Amino acid sequence: MAKGKDTRLISQNKKAFFDYFIEETIQAGLSLFGTEVKSMRAGRCNLKESYIVFENGEAFISGMHISPYEFGNIYNKDPIRKRRLLLHKSQINKLRGAVTRDGYTVVPLKVYLVGSLMKIDIALAKGKKQYDKRDDLAKKAQRRESEKDFKVRNL
Repeated sequence: MAKGKDTRLISQNKKAFFDYFIEETIQAGLSLFGTEVKSMRAGRCNLKESYIVFENGEAFISGMHISPYEFGNIYNKDPIRKRRLLLHKSQINKLRGAVTRDGYTVVPLKVYLVGSLMKIDIALAKGKKQYDKRDDLAKKAQRRESEKDFKVRNL
């Protein structure tokens, strides 16, 4: 996230950290309409089943659900339409190359507000196997147990 400016988290994709090894994160802008921005400021956004696609040299996020704005009437757009990501051409080429060549995927991590701008963090990620997920769960349980023991000893 950007430092020095007022930031507010809108939505986060926690499942991405469980399903993928995150290699690199990139901050991108979102191309949105007015009613979508108002709805997102109210926290009505869901990243759970969204993904990034590349078409005609541009990056798009597909499957991101932004609920229709209550007072938007005819100006509301389709809640799950494709939205363009604002990235530099070199960033798009790098991500598209890694996806096609190296077996990586690009997943959205979180959407947040920086000042008056809506930003999204996307990540270059590699999929986890089932045994990797089990290892992560075991490490998490072990960390929780050690924190609990530490807390009990220091009372």
